Amino acid sequence: MNPLKRIQYNAPVTLTFALISLLVLGLASITNSRSNELLFSVYRAPLTDPLMYLRLFLHALGHANMAHYFNNFMIILLIGPMLEEKYCGKWIVIMIIVTAFVTGILHVIISSNAKLGASGIVFMMILLGSFANMQRGKIPLTLILAISIFIGREIMSAMTLDNNIAYMSHIVGGLCGAAFGFIANKNER
Repeated sequence: MNPLKRIQYNAPVTLTFALISLLVLGLASITNSRSNELLFSVYRAPLTDPLMYLRLFLHALGHANMAHYFNNFMIILLIGPMLEEKYCGKWIVIMIIVTAFVTGILHVIISSNAKLGASGIVFMMILLGSFANMQRGKIPLTLILAISIFIGREIMSAMTLDNNIAYMSHIVGGLCGAAFGFIANKNER
């Protein structure tokens, strides 16, 4: 039997997101990052620039280098399949798009630097994952701890570290995940 036939494309949204982002990273390598600057980074631009509206979403596909890509997709590939099973792929796509848009808009409003990457989506998935085994009328202690540790760490990092990581995207992505989790669990009841 062909061993490749045993491999299952088990989490189509997660795997497709990872593959498209890898292709975008390859394109950035070929174009000396011009493609990232043009399409896969979000930054302030004139409202008359039609690409600005695309970049509000597409920035989540771009990554600066392989280390940046691996850091984000190591977590997405671990959590994504569980979330797809729990919430359905269609809803995960919507959550990814909304999170990319919200973090993109926020970044354009508060920062003058360019931002790219899926870190907001990573943190959306981390907090959304905390809702996976939520029981009716109860708040999981893991959710309380995840939110407390996560938000606290990001606020402390934003105040104490002087680097180019978009901590606000992490926080907003996490808040999106918490909101999606509450909405999804409320709808289940």
